[in-house]
Amino acid sequence: MKIIRHLSPTGPAWAALQADGSARELTGDIFGDFRVTDRVVTPGKLLAPLAPTNILCIGLNYKKHAAESRNDPPPHPVLFIKNTASVQNPGDPIEIPQKLASTRVDYECELTVVIGRRCKNVSRAQALDYVFGYTCGNDVSARDWQRDGGGGQWCQGKSFDTFCPLGPVLVTKDEIPNPNALQIRTILNGQVMQDWNTNDMIFDVPALIEFLSGSKTLLPGTVILTGTPHGVGFARKPPVWLKPGDTITIDIEKIGALTNPVVAEPV
Repeated sequence: MKIIRHLSPTGPAWAALQADGSARELTGDIFGDFRVTDRVVTPGKLLAPLAPTNILCIGLNYKKHAAESRNDPPPHPVLFIKNTASVQNPGDPIEIPQKLASTRVDYECELTVVIGRRCKNVSRAQALDYVFGYTCGNDVSARDWQRDGGGGQWCQGKSFDTFCPLGPVLVTKDEIPNPNALQIRTILNGQVMQDWNTNDMIFDVPALIEFLSGSKTLLPGTVILTGTPHGVGFARKPPVWLKPGDTITIDIEKIGALTNPVVAEPV
């Protein structure tokens, strides 16, 4: 099932996309009891497919990306957290920071996992049982703040407003039985910048869930950004940074394309 979240006349609402392109109203809580009704709806403005309870992110999780970053593969997943207010809707702009100015804003296409049930100390074998579904994510990163202005932590450079576009749909896990066999791409102004496969992850999705739930509770609605493949802007010669006027698309097999324009932050 492909689920969208949109702005209805009464506020944010979910709907299930049908094979004929129509959408049917979805009632209830997608992380609890919900059902797809027979009522056909005309979706309003497309929103991020959920408002996450938490955003957990993994760094250096593709072999070739670790190599282009001149890092050895890490012995454990590298965890950092993005501010939940950084979520952005499909089609809405990524803002280049002006108040805390950045001149090195980068893109990162990422397969994004959405946890559907409360879990803790989950085994690898059971990990996918706790997944609700998958969406596209862009881990937008201000590399200057990430590397030089964060006191050794990545969260500052990763957490500015609009730095976590999600969407365009939330695909339930039954449609993606193996999340580590998906083509994943970034397209900047029509040019393919990243084009790889999730099978290059150092820690696959079950391993990540086992690690992240170890001695920690993952709540329903937790979003996990699983890392990015090689081809990011900072590793190019010369580097490629996002700038106002750009258009960036994250495209993942079986999910779809998440597109956002780039503007300067209004100040």
